[in-house]
Amino acid sequence: MIAKKTADKKPLQAPKTPLADITPEQQIVGAVFLGKVQNYYSHLQVFTLALESALTVGDAIRIKGHTTDLTQKVESLQVEHLSVQSAAPGEAVAIRIVDKVRAGDAVYKV
Repeated sequence: MIAKKTADKKPLQAPKTPLADITPEQQIVGAVFLGKVQNYYSHLQVFTLALESALTVGDAIRIKGHTTDLTQKVESLQVEHLSVQSAAPGEAVAIRIVDKVRAGDAVYKV
């Protein structure tokens, strides 16, 4: 009998943001850190980020930065231009937002 060798599949690992990169004004105690805003597209009202924790449509998020403090429910979530209901850590996602956010703003699940 010949044993088949199985490929070791490693789960996606999100690049963790060092705590030193999250300023005190961006920190929210008790909330799950999702990542930092990478880009904001004003004409689409969408921002992108690489997730550090799982996110699902319907979850409430809070974006906090130097001039930003916004809370809303996730109503639209896309991975690689395809609408999805949830995304796992390590995936790059696009989220529709109601107001302007800035690159570097911290995003939390509340």
